[in-house]
Amino acid sequence: MDKIRTRFAPSPTGSMHIGNLRTALYAYALAKYNNGDFILRIEDTDKKREKEGGVEEIKNLLHTFGILWDEYYVQSDRVKKGIYKGAAEKLVAEGHAFYCRCEAKNAKEEGFSTAFL
Repeated sequence: MDKIRTRFAPSPTGSMHIGNLRTALYAYALAKYNNGDFILRIEDTDKKREKEGGVEEIKNLLHTFGILWDEYYVQSDRVKKGIYKGAAEKLVAEGHAFYCRCEAKNAKEEGFSTAFL
């Protein structure tokens, strides 16, 4: 059986609350109970609403409660490196996904994120 991997992916757009902490604790406990890895992935793609110092606040709060991560990722860094683009292109090539040819304006009206259009 593969090693279990869990992740907590907060957005630094505001202060963490008890619900965020509970979610992180559940993911951390599940990983550690099963000798797995806990991943902290910062969802920093909403730059307009990002709180200054928000990432450090998240990391400090998790440390305060003894929630230590085995791997750390920053979403925008992974986007810049093309990690998701390569995976998406593979899915398209294998027939498991397709390109959306709609205009960004129409996608917004339908409620879809247009961050990467």
